[in-house]
Amino acid sequence: MKKYFFTTIVMVTLFSAVTISCSDDFVDPTPPYSIDSENYFNSKADYDQALIGAYDLLQATYVNVLLGEIASDNTLCGGESPTDVIGFQQIDDMIHTPTNSNLKDVWDWMFAGVQRANYILEFQNKIDFEGKTQLIAETRFLRAYYQFELVKWFGGIPMKGDARFKIGDETKIPRSSVAEVYAAIEADLTFAAANLSPIPSQKGRVTKGAAQALLGKVYLYQNKFVPAANILQTVINTGGYSLLPNYNEIFEAEQENGNESVFEVQYTDVEGAAFTCLQCSEGNVAVGFSGVRGYDGPLYTSGFSFNLPTQESANAFAAGDKRKEVAILDINAWALANASYDGGNGIKFGKGNEDTGFFNRKYIPRKRSTNSQGDLNLTNPNNYRAIRYADVLLMAAEAYNRGAIDDGKAKEYLNQVRRRAFGDNNHDVNLTGASLTDVILNERRVELFGEGHRFFDLVRTGKAAGTIPGFKANKNELFPLPIEEIQFANGNWPQNQGY
Repeated sequence: MKKYFFTTIVMVTLFSAVTISCSDDFVDPTPPYSIDSENYFNSKADYDQALIGAYDLLQATYVNVLLGEIASDNTLCGGESPTDVIGFQQIDDMIHTPTNSNLKDVWDWMFAGVQRANYILEFQNKIDFEGKTQLIAETRFLRAYYQFELVKWFGGIPMKGDARFKIGDETKIPRSSVAEVYAAIEADLTFAAANLSPIPSQKGRVTKGAAQALLGKVYLYQNKFVPAANILQTVINTGGYSLLPNYNEIFEAEQENGNESVFEVQYTDVEGAAFTCLQCSEGNVAVGFSGVRGYDGPLYTSGFSFNLPTQESANAFAAGDKRKEVAILDINAWALANASYDGGNGIKFGKGNEDTGFFNRKYIPRKRSTNSQGDLNLTNPNNYRAIRYADVLLMAAEAYNRGAIDDGKAKEYLNQVRRRAFGDNNHDVNLTGASLTDVILNERRVELFGEGHRFFDLVRTGKAAGTIPGFKANKNELFPLPIEEIQFANGNWPQNQGY
């Protein structure tokens, strides 16, 4: 779905002059004309435009995905130098503090998404129109998505029900507990799953399957294994999704919104972008950030060399696993294979900070039309596959196994993913219990490598300490609330432990 901005309309009052006779001793102006945020919703079109505004902030989740990798053991920050985007560097080294502009971006942009969804819900009963239930279901999915991001990153957040936050609320409304936030998310997704259509009315819009899959993920993050297994099994039973035979095709433009995509964030390069407003970009900013510095060669274009896979993470792929070459670009091997490029001059590329020779190939800038607007590095049109069917299968496998429900089904779904990865049945797993758990969690790492899930998988399974360099237990499970928010709240919102 193409991105649009929704701007709250400010009040405009116009007075019309009237002609009066000389005997009139008063002026009776015509009634004022006013459209503002309090009387905006007067037609279905108004709600549709507001919903587009709520979808709009999905594109800002590029930073969540990028930092979900950098914060983990999968990648190093990289960049031009050790001070290039200092907030990223600090998160990579686990030395971030409440004064971090990039963490503030996550907080601000996800709360902006919540606010836009709450704007619709605050006025949901103003008028009736055909398709209203579907629209409200989409809105509640989006609010759940943004709040899920917030609770993953920051823990308990302030909530105001179906109403927007207003100035002064920050000193009155407390942070809700993590359990309260998850309960609200579950309620939104349960409603969305019951009322959304299985078929999107437009590419990029959420569906019943997306709501069910996200609900399963939310349950899994809380170790609610039985409901997680049940709802994820429902997604599998629909038969509406499937694994693409060729893993490499998943991340190419031809397979955007394909059979493996349960929910996908839409990006395009039809509008320009600049560093002054990265959240305004129509394109996937993370892609340009992950590109090869100074690259000149076939297939790809240059970028800023952030988010560099480590040698250890490259070694996590077993011999014969076809996913490795799809997930990780070995730039030196690529240069050797393309030595004949440019009449034998070969490809050119530079080296940046923390160079490992590896790049996140799934989300790396591809060559495209130069008719794109603005900075090409900020407007890459690569969609983000937020929930893939392979993820659904692995979440179901984990729920069945960790919940001691059915290791047989856990192995069935795990092995479906592995058969595609290796191209045979020779790598099927026949384990049970804790040994099977370890294989499933490792499978999530290699299957979803570069897609922003690794940090949170390690945290929720209690494996972050000792795995992520610099990670401190009882502190780094959450990120700090931005210092500005603590100051605005004037003591009403406590800071997270350790910060």
